[in-house]
Formats: sequence, structure tokens, C-alpha cells
Amino acid sequence: MTATGTARVTTMQHRCAFVLLGSVQTTLIFTLAAIAIPLPRLAHEFDLERADLILLSAAYGLTFAGLLLFGGRLADRYGGRRALTAGLVLFAAASAAAPLAPSIGTLLAARFAQGAGAALVAPAAMAVLRAVFPSPAAYGRAMATWGGLSVLGATAGNLLSGVISALLSWRWTFAVPLVVAVTALALTPRLLPDTAPNRGRTLDLPGALLATAGITLASYGLVVTDAQPWSSAGVLVPLLGGTVLLAAFWYAERRARDPLLPPRFLLDRRRALALTAIALSACGTAMTFVVLSLHLQQARDWSQLQTSAAFVPFAVALIASGRAAGPLIGRYGAGAVTAAGLGTGAAGLALLAFTGLDAHTWYAYGLLPGLVLLPAGTAASFAGAAVLATEGVPQQQTGLAGGVLNTAMECGPTVLFAGLLTLGSDASSLAATGAALAVVALLNHRTK
Repeated sequence: MTATGTARVTTMQHRCAFVLLGSVQTTLIFTLAAIAIPLPRLAHEFDLERADLILLSAAYGLTFAGLLLFGGRLADRYGGRRALTAGLVLFAAASAAAPLAPSIGTLLAARFAQGAGAALVAPAAMAVLRAVFPSPAAYGRAMATWGGLSVLGATAGNLLSGVISALLSWRWTFAVPLVVAVTALALTPRLLPDTAPNRGRTLDLPGALLATAGITLASYGLVVTDAQPWSSAGVLVPLLGGTVLLAAFWYAERRARDPLLPPRFLLDRRRALALTAIALSACGTAMTFVVLSLHLQQARDWSQLQTSAAFVPFAVALIASGRAAGPLIGRYGAGAVTAAGLGTGAAGLALLAFTGLDAHTWYAYGLLPGLVLLPAGTAASFAGAAVLATEGVPQQQTGLAGGVLNTAMECGPTVLFAGLLTLGSDASSLAATGAALAVVALLNHRTK
């Protein structure tokens, strides 16, 4: 075979590997959003209150976010492909159990298990991605596309879950993650390169326990604020306990010989702002889907199919912005694209807050402008921030970078989402999220 032919085969192998890994990453976020539109039907079937729905919506993200740092260390320690395979097995098993759930308790347990599997899959996928694209330039281009996959997954989850649950049942929405996980398990040995384990790294179990318990407890404390006042023991105990554990984690990491999360990793200003941008963008997207899904079905009496159709322009704007993000990053830089995306997303959230929740306004006037600006902005901010968050990370810390990036991505729809929902009305929560996006946009613009 000629050198040209060999290069073409190699390029095709890289594309196939990226498609497989990208499909897995998209599915992880699809699963996070897959029950947003069927929430009213779940409430009726299991006789749930609003607080129960918030917890059910957050269950997957709680374990996902809580275990991501440890999942990243496992990927670095044992090799990305091996960790990816183990995570996919757990994720597939939980996805098979969820649609069989006879009660809300069983469904919650399945969602928690799905999140645990996803916490191992997400950073492992990024570690394998680095092996597929070892050169910094190629990896940077891959990350520009990778950053937009999460918001694409969230959009697909909301659109498809509404259609599937309306035509069949909400239980069939879990067929998507199950099929993708099983397919990925079958194709991984053929398409993905094996990644060498780093036997010199310890697991830092004390750090893993402190981080997991701290993030999970603090997140849970914020989630239950929707049902209990801030002064109640049900909120204060997990919130304060989680804060103490996270402070202990930070102290322990500064003294550890091989820390789970080196403190200097987050002290880089550009990386810190990028992670904040990812968390806020994810929060704004998740909040929009949940708030508008409930509003359209409960206040406007729309069907699930009509609600899904309302988000079609969101998907179109998202895909268009995601395709444009890579070339824009190459021309103007990741920082500029991130700042512009955050500003555009802030404008979209402001429009939704002030006009979208009025049941008497027309869709084309009250909802459509915000449903176009928000995805256009978040797709660009995700792409730019993903590049900034992984820029300059050595290959042996790729799993760590993946864990941190996905932790920010999951803390947005769980921790920030739950906290911002307690501000009062849904409009106030959307407006506050938009204001936070605008502030981070300004900070990113000023950072060089």
C-alpha cells in the first residue's frame, strides 16, 4: 500500500474512532436529559410531587458528578480503553434495569447506577480520544467538536424522549443508551486503540472518598431546597457536611504525594473560567428544558409531541452553531469564541425569562427568539471552553482533565440548577443564570 493509501486508511480509522467515542459522549448527556419532557407523566404514574421530580431529574447527575474525578484517576491508572469498557458494562446494565422499574425507588436506583457508569465512561473516552489524536493540533480540533457534543446530547434527549414517550412509553427512552452502550462494547476492541496504564500512579482513595462524598452531599443539599427551606435540617446537614468534606479534600490534596486533583490544575485562570463557562452553560440549557417542558404542558396544556416540536428550532440553531464553532476557534481563538457564545446565551436566557413564561404570548414572539439565541451561544461556549480547559494538559493527565471537565458539565444541571431554582419564580432563575453567563463572558473576554 502506498503512503497516500496508508494515510487515508489511518484517517478513516481516526474518524470511525471519533464517531464511536462521540456517540458515547452524546449518549451520556442524552441520558441526563431523557426524562425531562416525560416528567409530568412520571408524576402521574408514580404520584410524585415537584420535589420528587427534581430529585429524579438530578439523580443521574449526582453520581455522575460525584464520581467523575475518581473515574478520571481510574482511567489514567488502568488505561482508558479498559476503564471505558468497565464503565460501559455498568451503564448498559443500569439502562436495562431502568425501564423495568416498578416503583420510583427502583427507578432512582437505576438512575444512580447509570450515573456511576457514566462517571467512568466520560473521562475514559477522553483518554482514548487523546490516544487517537496524539498531536496537540489534532487533539485541539477534536476537542472543539467534542465540546459541542454535550449540548447536542441534551437536545436530542429532550426531543426524542418526548416523541418516544408520546408514541410508546417513557420506559422506551432507555432503549437509546442501552443500544449505544452495547454497540460501543462490541466495537471498542476493533476501533479504539489500547491505552497503556500508568502503574506509577496511586489511586488516592482518601481523596476519592472525600471528593465523592463532598460533591454528592452538597449537591443533594441543594437539590432538596426545592422541597424544604434553607434553614431545615434536611438542607443544612447535607449542605454543610458536603462543604466540610470538600474543604477536607482540598487540604488533603495539598499534602498528598500523588493527589487525585492537583490544586494547581485549577489555579490556571483560563482553565478556571472555562470550567465555570461549561457549568453555567450546562445549567442554562438544563434549566430551559425542564422549566419550559413543565410550563408548556402544564400552563399551556401542550402535548408531549407539541412540546418536543417546540424545541426543534433549538436543535437546528445548536447544530449550525456547533459546525461553525471549530473554524471560528481556529480564526479568532477559543477565548473569543467562548466569550461571544456566553454573551449570546445570556441574551437568549433573558428573552426566555421576560417573555417565554407568559402563557398568553405567541410562541413565535415569546419563545422562538430565546430558543434560537440560547443554543447558538451555548454550542459556541461549550466548544471554546472545552479547548481552553484541556489546553496544555500532559497526556498522562488526560483522564484527570476529562474528569474535571465533565464534573463541571454535570455540576451545572445538578448543583447550580438546584440552587438557582430556589431564587423564587422560574423567570427569576432563568434571568439570574443569564446574568451569570454575561459576567463570565466579560471575564473571559478580558483574560488573555
